[in-house]
Amino acid sequence: MLSFWVRFVHRDSPRVRSLVGTYQAISSASVDALWQKVVNLADVSWHPLLASTNAPKGLIPKPGLIYQAVTRRFPIPIQIFVERVSPRELLSVRILAIPGVEERVTYKVESTVCGTRVSYSVTLKGWLSPVVWSFIRPYASRVAAELAHAVEQEIQAMRTSSPSGVIAPSTAPKPINNGFQDLLSVVVLVCGTGYLMH
Repeated sequence: MLSFWVRFVHRDSPRVRSLVGTYQAISSASVDALWQKVVNLADVSWHPLLASTNAPKGLIPKPGLIYQAVTRRFPIPIQIFVERVSPRELLSVRILAIPGVEERVTYKVESTVCGTRVSYSVTLKGWLSPVVWSFIRPYASRVAAELAHAVEQEIQAMRTSSPSGVIAPSTAPKPINNGFQDLLSVVVLVCGTGYLMH
């Protein structure tokens, strides 16, 4: 059973006029597993807001990288600029969509006593931010939970497909089968026949 919890924070300053939403989920998946999903820019099938990107498979996000994405609600391309990357901790990007709004998104992954916490924060600034927020808020509120859910599903699928329930068959160590059946033969194989004969 998945365990998620969500927290939303909203601030609206009359001087800066910014909207900030922060959502969190607790998952039993490891920090590494969640982080690998976050930085896999080519696969956004789990993302409630993004439908696809033009990022090649295996691309590692670095500050300064710009790639393109298409949203689910409106099938128009948007530019995403990677601002900051702290491996296994934080990924911060800036969304370059339309004039009149500035959007920043931050993913955080951290280990806690209750599990791994993944946070998704959105900051909107500009005179169009209230309008944009009204459209994306229902989807933004699900990002952290969907991320954790996708990773846990993958882990469960790997365990199900493995006979031992722990290691996937592709990564399981292969047994030694070279025709040696006794202990002496194994020692010969490891240490070298020539050494043992001297």
